[in-house]
Amino acid sequence: MTSSTTPASHPAQQAAPEVISLLAAGRLLGLGRTTTYRLARAGQFPCRVLRIGGRYAVPVRGLRALLDCTKPDTGSRPASEEG
Repeated sequence: MTSSTTPASHPAQQAAPEVISLLAAGRLLGLGRTTTYRLARAGQFPCRVLRIGGRYAVPVRGLRALLDCTKPDTGSRPASEEG
């Protein structure tokens, strides 16, 4: 017997979202809800925020760039140089 359903796509094959919610971005940056919205309204959120109707969206590309710049520098020296 043949199945008419298509196989589920592999998670790695699914496209990553281009934008995420403001709250999700705030959580990734360690910010609370109130602070996140206050910074967005004031235009002081650490990365670009889009206003789409009554919603906020944060482009993932800018958030990744910000997180790559602010993450602690770990593993930059070979183990033989530590000590």
